[in-house]
Amino acid sequence: MAEAPPTPTVLLPEAEVARIVADLATRIAPVIDDETVAAVLLTGGLWFAADLTRALSRTGRHVRFDALWLASYGDEQSSRGRIDVHAPFQRSLEGRKVLILDDVFDTGLSLAEAVRHAKEAGAAEVVTCVFARKPWPKPRAPEPDFVGWEAPNRFLVGYGLDHAGALRGLPDICALD
Repeated sequence: MAEAPPTPTVLLPEAEVARIVADLATRIAPVIDDETVAAVLLTGGLWFAADLTRALSRTGRHVRFDALWLASYGDEQSSRGRIDVHAPFQRSLEGRKVLILDDVFDTGLSLAEAVRHAKEAGAAEVVTCVFARKPWPKPRAPEPDFVGWEAPNRFLVGYGLDHAGALRGLPDICALD
């Protein structure tokens, strides 16, 4: 019989997640405009991007929306060290400011790849925002422009973060270790 998966330990409750997202929207709104394309990195960043774009709307900032589907983990708990592009941007980025949104920043590979793709697509400026930044032993480039939460070095699930595709829908951010 298969061993039961570990029980998730809540690190950041849903109400605190919402507070962090609202704070990020307040900090980001002054540096973007309504022509900005908010581009989420799929699939994990979808929960955060949906909440953040609604929070930006509450500040009076109504961004355009797009997605870039990158994958570096597959179903593993650590990055494979390479990025696969499953779907490129759909909207023209030519001459626009782009706000790249992702759930968690650890190796920096996905964010760097997304910035590269946006610049190659003609973005005038690229601003980056991640919900969580995990500690990392090596320098990472580029560091995100906006970070919501300094996360511990644990395996995170919930709020879009997953374990082999599972547990993304948890409203809290939890550790699974």
